Amino acid sequence: MIWLVLGTLLPSFLISWSAGFLIRREAPRWGLIDRPGHRKVHTSPTPLGGGIAVWLGVIVTFALGQGVLWLLLMAGHGEGPHATDSLLPSFVAVHLPGISAMSGSLWMILLLASGTLLLGLIDDLRGLDWRWRLGAEFGLALGLVVWKGWRLTFFVDNPWITGAATVIWIVWLINSFNMLDNMDGLSGGVAGIAALLLATTLLLVPESGGAGPQLFVGGFLLVLVGSLAGFLWHNRPPARLFMGDAGSYFIGFYLAVATILATFVGRDVPRHAILAPVCILAVPLYDTVSVLWIRLREGRSLFTGDKSHFSHRLVDLGMSKSQAVGTIYLATATCGLGALLLRQVNGWGALVIGLMVACVLALVAMLERAARQQIQK
Repeated sequence: MIWLVLGTLLPSFLISWSAGFLIRREAPRWGLIDRPGHRKVHTSPTPLGGGIAVWLGVIVTFALGQGVLWLLLMAGHGEGPHATDSLLPSFVAVHLPGISAMSGSLWMILLLASGTLLLGLIDDLRGLDWRWRLGAEFGLALGLVVWKGWRLTFFVDNPWITGAATVIWIVWLINSFNMLDNMDGLSGGVAGIAALLLATTLLLVPESGGAGPQLFVGGFLLVLVGSLAGFLWHNRPPARLFMGDAGSYFIGFYLAVATILATFVGRDVPRHAILAPVCILAVPLYDTVSVLWIRLREGRSLFTGDKSHFSHRLVDLGMSKSQAVGTIYLATATCGLGALLLRQVNGWGALVIGLMVACVLALVAMLERAARQQIQK
C-alpha cells in the first residue's frame, strides 16, 4: 500500500508544484489575471491558471504510469502463471492486467475532465453566459453516462432515473467547487480533504467485506490529492496563484466521477455505506444549497456571483479569512470522518453518524443566523 501512496502522491505533487511557478510567471502574458472586484476578497491582481497546474499534475502522472505499465507488460510482468515470480512484489504484479484493462476507461475520463478544464479556461478568459456554461457541463456529464453507461448506484432499478441522477450529481459537484472557490486555499483544500477521505474509505475496506481495497479508484483519487497539494503551495494565503474556473470545474468533475466509479457497498457491507460520499462532501453541498437559498429568498439571480457564501458568512461572524478557511477545513474533516465508520456500524450507528453530520451543519447555520441578526440591529 505504501508504494501506491508514494507512486501517486509524490509525482503529482512535484509536477503540480513545479508547474505552478511557470504558470505564475506566464499567466499575465496569457491574459489569465484575476483583478479585484466588488464581489471578490483579494485586493491586488493575481495570476489565474492554477487549474492547469492541477491538471498537469494529474495528466503527466498518469502518462508516466501508463508508460511504466507498458514497459512492465512488455517484459512479461503480471502475465501468465509465473507472474508472481517477477522482480515486482506479487501484490503489484497480480494487479497489472487489471490496471491495463482499465487504461482505456481512465483516459476517457481524463479526456472528459480535460473538457471541463477547457470550458473553465474559456470562462476565465472571456466569461461565459451561465446558459452556455451549464449546457456544456450537462453535455459532458451526459457523454460520460451514455458513452460508458456509468451510473450512480442507489438501489433503484431504473436506468433513466439513475442516469438523470448521475448527470445532476456531476453538474452539481462541478458548480459546488466552483462556488467554493472564493478564498485563498479554500476550494483546493476542501477538495484535497474530500479526495483523501474518499481514497481512505476505499483503500481500507474491512476484511469482512470479502474484497480487497479498490486500488484503481483509490489511486485515481490519491493522484488528485498530490496534485492539489502541489497547487496549494502557491494558493495558500496570501495566494500567489488562483485555480480559476478551469481548476474548480476540473476537480468537481474528477471527484464526481470517482464517487460514481467507487463501490461503497458489497458482500457483508451494509447498504447505508453508500452515504459515504454525501458525508465527505457535505460541506460543499451545504454551501451550494445555502447560497442558492439566500439568492432565491432575496430575489436575486441564482447564477450571479456574490458574497453570500459559507466562507463570507464566517468572515461576517468576525473571523479572519484564514480562520474561515480553517473552520471549513475542520467542518469538512468532521463530517467526512464519519464516512470511515459507515461500513462498520449497523443501522442505528449509521443514523448517529448522519445526525452528527446534520448537527455540524445545523450548528454552523445557527451561528451564521445569530450573527446576521446581530449585524442587522
